[in-house]
This record gives sequence, C-alpha cells and structure tokens, in this order.
Amino acid sequence: MEEQNQQMETMAPIPAIQWFPGHMTKTRRLMESRLKLVDLVVELTDARIPASSRNPEIDRLVGQKPRVVLLNKCDSADEAATKAWLNWYAAQGIPALATDCRSGKGLKGFLPMVRQALAPLLERRAAKGMGGQPIRLMIVGVPNVGKSSLINRLAGSKRAKVEDRPGVTRGQQWVTLEGGVELLDMPGVLWPKFQDPEVGEKLAFTGAVKDDVVDLELLAMRLLWILRGRYQDLLTARYKIKPEELEGLEPYELLCLVGRKRGMLISGGEVNTERAAITVLDEFRSGKLGRITLDPPPEG
Repeated sequence: MEEQNQQMETMAPIPAIQWFPGHMTKTRRLMESRLKLVDLVVELTDARIPASSRNPEIDRLVGQKPRVVLLNKCDSADEAATKAWLNWYAAQGIPALATDCRSGKGLKGFLPMVRQALAPLLERRAAKGMGGQPIRLMIVGVPNVGKSSLINRLAGSKRAKVEDRPGVTRGQQWVTLEGGVELLDMPGVLWPKFQDPEVGEKLAFTGAVKDDVVDLELLAMRLLWILRGRYQDLLTARYKIKPEELEGLEPYELLCLVGRKRGMLISGGEVNTERAAITVLDEFRSGKLGRITLDPPPEG
C-alpha cells in the first residue's frame, strides 16, 4: 500500500477547476434572504466526498440556525468510511444521517431527526399554543448531490425535476409534506474559488461540475490513478485487469489499458481514450465501480 500511495503521488491533481455560473451568485443571495423563513437547514452532501461536497460558505450563511447533514448516495460509498464520518459528526454535535435518496434508504429517520433537532423550538411553540405551525426546512447542497431526489422521495411524487447533471433546479420551490412540514428547495450552489485543487477535481469526479468545463480524459486518468492506490481490488475486478498488468503504468497507459479491456478500439488498433474516459466516469458516478469514498474521515 505504501508503494501504491507513492505511485499515486506521481500524478499531481489536474489543473485548477473553477465553475461558478452567474446564477449561483443569485442563488447565494436568495439563500441568505430566505433563511429567516425557515426553522432548519438540511445540508445534503455526497457520501463519496463528504468534505469536498460541503460548501464552506454554508457555515457563514446558516450561522446558528439548526442544521442536519445528510450523507447522500451512501449506497455508492465505502460503508466503513460513512460510519466513521457519522461518528465524527456526532462528536461535533451535528445530527447526520446516511441516505440514498433514489432508493429511499435511510430516509425513515429523516423527519424524526429533524424534530429532535428542533425539539426546543417545538416545545416553545406548543407552550404558546402554536403547535400547529408548519415546520419549514431549507434544502441546500452542491449541484447534482440529489436534492430533487430527496424531495421527490419525501413528497411521494415527482415534484422536482430530476436529472443526473448539475444545474437542473434553477428556481426556488416550496413542497408540502404530510405532518406539517414544508421544504424549500434551492438550486445547487458551488463557491467562487476552490482553494484546494483536489476539492475541484473530486467535485468533477461526481458530476457536481459540468463536464464541458473539464478535460474528461485527464479527469478519468486522475480518478483511475487514485483508485489504483486506494481501491485497486475494485478497479481490477471491474475492468478484468490482472494486478501485475498495473506495474509500471503511467496514467495515460492506465486509461488505455481500461479502454483495451473494454474493446474500445479504433482504426489501427488505437484505443478510443475519450470513450474510455467517459465510461470510467459514468461507472464511478453510477456506483458500478463499487463502494468508494475519496474523502477520508477526519482523525480523532
């Protein structure tokens, strides 16, 4: 493993990725102005990159407002890592839950967790005879993290448009649930500059950054290189690669090997590396590569 980690370090993070369309500035301002309308903020993160998918501006915007964190897409994340992340959040006093909004996994615990987080507020309302007042929640998160899927699951119908690409939800919308709960969905929002280039590339791996602003072949090479170091068993199993075939390979050669294993050849026997790159990224995003977490849990 130490040798693999040293090999992985020979490929630096890809050039800094920045993608902050104008509508995201508007969304940030809208979020700030609407916070006073809600009782609690639901922060949706990607369980595969729990740290990288947290917008650092959310802490400032939310302030002391009660919050719960959902680690979504947990069915595609490393189970041990997700458990460690949940333990870390518990140690910070932040309610957190592992979910998969497409399948509904974990969502039975969502509203009970919300009510528990709002217990002091609900008690004050009950004492004032305002127990029937709706609980209002704002859902925030980076693009393509599953906000629309969450709302549709909770609402029991397709209230929000769902597509596996960033930037689909553009306008705010209120959705009423049973039990006196109202959700305010906000469009996905990133932040103006990724200070750490690895954060930008991880967001690109998961599709939170639009593919058309990234070199997909370079992105896939970097992802394969990371998986070679951390999840080699999953990589070799998915693409039917023998471990000895990985020895001495450079990143481009690794992408070519994957393409060759899948028969993605063009005239002259060359590998169609663009097609191979798209396949690798699609299979990672859909969970077909296996359960992978790219952000290790904090120590302590």
